[in-house]
Amino acid sequence: MIWLTSGVFLWSAAHLFKRVAPKVRARLGNAGRPLMALLLLASVLMMTLGYQQASTTVWWGRQTAWVGANNVLVYLSFYLIAGSQVGARVAGVIRHPQLTAVKLWALAHLLVNGDSASLLLFGGLLVWAVLEVVIINKQDGKPRLSKPQPSLPREFAAIAITLLIYGVAAYLHGLLGYPVHG
Repeated sequence: MIWLTSGVFLWSAAHLFKRVAPKVRARLGNAGRPLMALLLLASVLMMTLGYQQASTTVWWGRQTAWVGANNVLVYLSFYLIAGSQVGARVAGVIRHPQLTAVKLWALAHLLVNGDSASLLLFGGLLVWAVLEVVIINKQDGKPRLSKPQPSLPREFAAIAITLLIYGVAAYLHGLLGYPVHG
């Protein structure tokens, strides 16, 4: 599980870098963007390979009742991401929609995956997202929420993008041997 642990740590460190070492990150300037992107890509590869190769202890198994809850939470997390990008109403209701999406996504996966590799992966990313919100709020203060103008086209766009992302994610999960339904 060294790859999985290293991947979660690298993901967290790369994201927290500009918050924990802002002067160092500022000195890197735009040249630091490709480096950060490379570190994040490497972390995703490490987490993916580490999760697939991990031999784990199982504490609880997949329960049918939790599968539905998982799917709803994952759908909502995708909606938070899509809605924040297209300027849907959610962007003015939730302070950190993308980090909230990660927290929902991680919690959803913890409901249906009770093995040590899942606890490390999804629990680790949940801890990172919570820590990120705490640090951002401490450094920047809690920003005032803006009230975006209701826009039916933006809401439909957010829903359409969400359905597309959910469909692709479900398909990829199936290809990898992790069916999302049933």
